[in-house]
Amino acid sequence: MKNIILIAFLIVVTSFNVSAHQLSTAYINLQSDSNDTVSLSGSWQVAVADIEQAIPFDLNQDNVIIWQEISAKQAAIASYLLNHISAQQAGATCTVSAEGSLKLDNHFNQAYIDVPLQINCPEQSALTLSYNAIMQIDANHKAIAAINNTSRVFSRNNQQQTLNFSQTSYGQTFVEYVYQGILHIWMGVDHILFLVALLLTCVLVRDKNTWQGIQSKKKIAVDTAWIVTAFTLAHSITLTATALELVSPNSRWVELGIALSVLFAALNNIWPLIVRLGWVTFAFGLLHGMGFASVLGELGLSSDYQLMSILAFNLGVEVGQLVILAICLPVLISLRNRDWYRKWLMPAGSLTIAVIALQWSIERF
Repeated sequence: MKNIILIAFLIVVTSFNVSAHQLSTAYINLQSDSNDTVSLSGSWQVAVADIEQAIPFDLNQDNVIIWQEISAKQAAIASYLLNHISAQQAGATCTVSAEGSLKLDNHFNQAYIDVPLQINCPEQSALTLSYNAIMQIDANHKAIAAINNTSRVFSRNNQQQTLNFSQTSYGQTFVEYVYQGILHIWMGVDHILFLVALLLTCVLVRDKNTWQGIQSKKKIAVDTAWIVTAFTLAHSITLTATALELVSPNSRWVELGIALSVLFAALNNIWPLIVRLGWVTFAFGLLHGMGFASVLGELGLSSDYQLMSILAFNLGVEVGQLVILAICLPVLISLRNRDWYRKWLMPAGSLTIAVIALQWSIERF
């Protein structure tokens, strides 16, 4: 058993290349230029690593992509985009173009190409947008669209979205932002690993310098509820404050702090410094809330229901968090009294999370 766990751990550490917050994600940001017709302008932002799989940039094979290599492929990038995005209105095809200069941007420490995008339709009525870029290469690719302060997510199973700019619905907006909150905690690998690192020892107690299984399920439930409540309360405070621009933290230091929180939670399982994690979890939850707010900022807020959008997104985050808890906790409760879990699997899992978090911390510093 020891050898199996060690081999599995080494395979994970040597092969796991994970990007916090998202795997393959593009951003579509569009705003209206006219009140009489649907005339939208903005950009399509795609990770260099994603588009490079469809359009090779590194022609000299030196494993370094420079701006000149990207800009030289502007026509090919625009052509690729226009072949994978389209818009229709009342049965008529809208004009989609990509005129303008390319720019560079970044999301979560990944380099992105900012491609200008324009959509022009003859009427001020509902618009049906279709998008399937990158999905043939990566089935998990998603595009987060913020269009006239309306948010949508395109995926392989949801490549077409209809948007009605002439009316907004309280119910539809609420459901959409709850869905986005659920989706984004599941996309946020660093948030998930932070929760998992905390849960790994929620079923254990430190006794005579060793971890022992907690026999009372009621105590496990109370301890877990305290930790989850501390995390929820903290990130709800900073998510709301940051989204309302009451505070404006430096995103680089927030992301670094989140990575370090994951690293600390994982290493604390192996070499316990703090056994009662409630207040520590609260402090780290403040950082994670700012991270959630940055994702909400990428989505954009409903102009008609701004506060409700924030609350709905936060509710979605909590629902997604509870789903993770509902999946993990019963499994951990069933394993808590097994020697191989306490002595090998929990430390190996914690060490794996620590290695991943250390990689993030180095990247974000």
